[in-house]
Amino acid sequence: MSHEKVNGAPVTDEMIQAWADEAEHGYPTEQLRRRGRRPVGDGPGEVVPVRMDAELLRELSARAEHDHLSRSEAIRAAVRAWISAA
Repeated sequence: MSHEKVNGAPVTDEMIQAWADEAEHGYPTEQLRRRGRRPVGDGPGEVVPVRMDAELLRELSARAEHDHLSRSEAIRAAVRAWISAA
């Protein structure tokens, strides 16, 4: 028996055998979880380094947290708003 746990329950030999049987039977690929980051647009994303002073970064982080966004999402939203305002 393993000392590993799944959802707080010890993993048993029977559980391992059931998982192995399931894997040998095969999985529908459309139901498997995709790995990697979600796309942020139509194509692959590009990292754009931006320098900010400590105060601006603190304000960005606070606003992003308030709006339940990542800092990257908040920056993209701000850039889109700036472009649209032109």
